[in-house]
Amino acid sequence: MSPEASELYCLLIPLQSARLLVPRVCVAEVVAFSGPERPAENGELPGWYLGSIDWNGRRISVVSFEAMSGEPAQKRAGRTRIVVFHAIGDQLKTGFFGLITQGFPQLVRVNSDVLAPDRERGWPEEQPVLCRTRMINEYPMVPDMERLESMIAELSV
Repeated sequence: MSPEASELYCLLIPLQSARLLVPRVCVAEVVAFSGPERPAENGELPGWYLGSIDWNGRRISVVSFEAMSGEPAQKRAGRTRIVVFHAIGDQLKTGFFGLITQGFPQLVRVNSDVLAPDRERGWPEEQPVLCRTRMINEYPMVPDMERLESMIAELSV
């Protein structure tokens, strides 16, 4: 097998106190932060749902990954961005959703030499996470994209 076949281009997405590791092909675009609009009747919506933005002629939902586990939603800072993801399933009508991040994702090449499962550190069960990994000196989480999309779709916003 060629070295290229055993490597994967991924993005390390910076959050407030952690990072997510996702395949590069999952991300459609990284856009400047613009305040998502929450529906007027938002008493029923969870705190992790920040609202929706216009993106390429679509209204897409924007969420806070940390707030899904009960942490406070990220505060907007000068480096705050929205990472727009391709939906991997058909649950989201627009086919996309946004996740708030604290800066630009970092492109990394991963292979079995630099990436391994981290069985010592956990994550909040409420978060849509498949696993935590060890990557050199970092411990990023791999999000469960299907569960994340399902959580957004259940809001029917």
